[in-house]
Amino acid sequence: MPEVLTSLPWPLGWSAAVFLVAGTLTVLGSIRLVTLGDTLADRTGWGEAFFGAVFFGLATSLSGIVMTAVTAATDQPQLGYSNAVGGIAAQTTAVAVADAFHRRVNLEHAAASLSNVLFGTLLIAMLALALLGTFAPNTNVAGLHPASLAMIGCYLGGLHLIRRTGASPLWQAVATTETLPDVPHAHGKLDQRTASWLWSRFVAVGLIVAVGGWAIALAAESLVVLTGLSAGFIGAILMGAVNALPETVTAVAAVRRGAPTLAIAAVLGGNSLDALNLVVGDIAYRRGSIYHTAGTEELFVTATALFMTATLLGGLLVRQACGWGRLGFEGVLLLASYAAMTLILAF
Repeated sequence: MPEVLTSLPWPLGWSAAVFLVAGTLTVLGSIRLVTLGDTLADRTGWGEAFFGAVFFGLATSLSGIVMTAVTAATDQPQLGYSNAVGGIAAQTTAVAVADAFHRRVNLEHAAASLSNVLFGTLLIAMLALALLGTFAPNTNVAGLHPASLAMIGCYLGGLHLIRRTGASPLWQAVATTETLPDVPHAHGKLDQRTASWLWSRFVAVGLIVAVGGWAIALAAESLVVLTGLSAGFIGAILMGAVNALPETVTAVAAVRRGAPTLAIAAVLGGNSLDALNLVVGDIAYRRGSIYHTAGTEELFVTATALFMTATLLGGLLVRQACGWGRLGFEGVLLLASYAAMTLILAF
């Protein structure tokens, strides 16, 4: 590997250019992921909510996973921690952005889904475990903090319960004239492609996003050194914003394709996997637990992400038909919360 790619810090102009190029790659890749993922959701019969939360979430979170791993391994654990939780806050805001493109009714009203509600609950539980890990004793089991093991168990157990509940639901959202059910529909030429072709393209695009995450992580480390900005601000706002681009584009594109359930699922599923980024960071950081490197800024961003997730979950349950500026109450609160977090971290 050329030494220029690994010797840090990079020049300021180069670091900014990497952010721009990598962000463009994630946007273009995410648009393609929407089309492929919507087709695969129907082809596999898993449905938009489950497929979007698991496979979409994984594909669009690859860049964030790589960012957290690289920064933690190169002794910048606070940068990796804030990237993970800051990405959750930014991606949750993507729901409000997508809502603006759903003209007829509030997005959360149209995308009523038990799976989405349960994925929101799962995310709240995982963020709570991350906070508990910060205040728990600094110990490890097989090289991992107990909170990391608990988060892995919580995620896997949650997936099992959500999948089982989806097959035999005991709770159902009331259908209205504006509810858009998750039903298979035509996908043009993609319907003529084999499942293996669709999966191979889906994986290939995801890998492109992952490479972008590696470059962004190195550029972010350079920005911390050259600009004097805090790791909390760069990780939560700058890296978090780039990390959130795939989910934002995915959500907007899904809404425009008439798949609102997929839009919400992609955000919540990506956020759940971003919470697992902390486990990746805990593995990569060899000087102790990544949870105990979290400072005031990192804990503040974690608490904000927790509040925003609870707000989104409330919107899915209330299902307000309309609100201010074509946004429900949750959309307004999400935008206000993210703006407030950004201002507080900046000043």
